Amino acid sequence: MSDRRDTPANGRVAALHLEGQVEADRFVAADSAQVATFTAGLHAAPGGALDRQAIFGDLLDVYERRDGWAFVQGRKDGYCGYVREAALAAPVTPTHRLAVRASHIYPEAGMKQPPLHRLTFGAQLCVTDADGKWAAVRWGGGTGLVHRSHLLPLDRPMPDPAASAALFLGTPYLWGGNSDAGIDCSGLVQAACLAAHIPCPGDSDQQARTVGTLLPDDAPLQRNDLIFWKGHVALVSDPETILHANGGYMTTMYEPLADALGRIEAAEGTRPFARRRLPA
Repeated sequence: MSDRRDTPANGRVAALHLEGQVEADRFVAADSAQVATFTAGLHAAPGGALDRQAIFGDLLDVYERRDGWAFVQGRKDGYCGYVREAALAAPVTPTHRLAVRASHIYPEAGMKQPPLHRLTFGAQLCVTDADGKWAAVRWGGGTGLVHRSHLLPLDRPMPDPAASAALFLGTPYLWGGNSDAGIDCSGLVQAACLAAHIPCPGDSDQQARTVGTLLPDDAPLQRNDLIFWKGHVALVSDPETILHANGGYMTTMYEPLADALGRIEAAEGTRPFARRRLPA
C-alpha cells in the first residue's frame, strides 16, 4: 500500500511515472515552483491538517493547481501535500543556503531599511553577486541582499548535525514545524541532516526506517546518533544528553537522556524502539 506522504497522486492527478501503479483520472508531468514566503504549510488536504512546512527557496514539483491550492512534492525529501498557491513563485536555481538560525533579505545594503523577507535556517537562495559584507540574491518575484556571513554554498556541508540542531535551542515546539518560529522533533532532525548532506525524510517514522544505519541495542551511543520512540525522535549530543524539540516542554532543548527516558515512559508508556547512526 502506498504512503500518501511520498506518493504524488491524489485521485484526480498522478505523476507520469506512476501510471499503472495507482489510480488517477490523469497522469501528468510536473511543473516546477519555489517557495517564496518564510514558510508554506504542507497540508494533507486543502485547508486540512498541517503535515509539514516547506521553507523559503524549497523547490517543488507541482502536479495540480486548484481553487488556490497546489498539490506538490518537495524535491528535498519527496514529501507530498497541498500548499497555498500564493506561496509559490517561478523557480530560480539556488546556489546557497542560510547557515544561521535566522536572517533577513533587505532591499539594500545595511540594516536600517525594513526587510523584504525573513529567512530560517536552511532557506535556499540564488546569489548573483557578493561584494563586501552583503550578497545580492534573486528569487522568483524579487531581488535583495543578505548578510554574506549568514550564507554557505550548497555544496559545502555543515558536518556536525548536533551543532546545527543546537541553533534551534529555545525554538517553540510546533507540530509539523520546520522553522525557527516553530519546529517539531523530526523537523529538527531533518534540518540538521540535510545541512550535513545526509538524505532525510520529513517524519520520524520515515526517518526510523531510512536514515543512517540501525544500531544494536547494546551499542554505546555517540554524538549524532538518533533515538526513536513511537512518534518521537531525538538527536544525541553526548552519551548522556539528547537534543530534541519536544511537546512535553513545548520547546527545543537539551535533556539528560535518563530523565527523558523516565519522563516519556511515564507520560506515554513507551520506550525507544530504535537507534540509528548517521554517516560520518
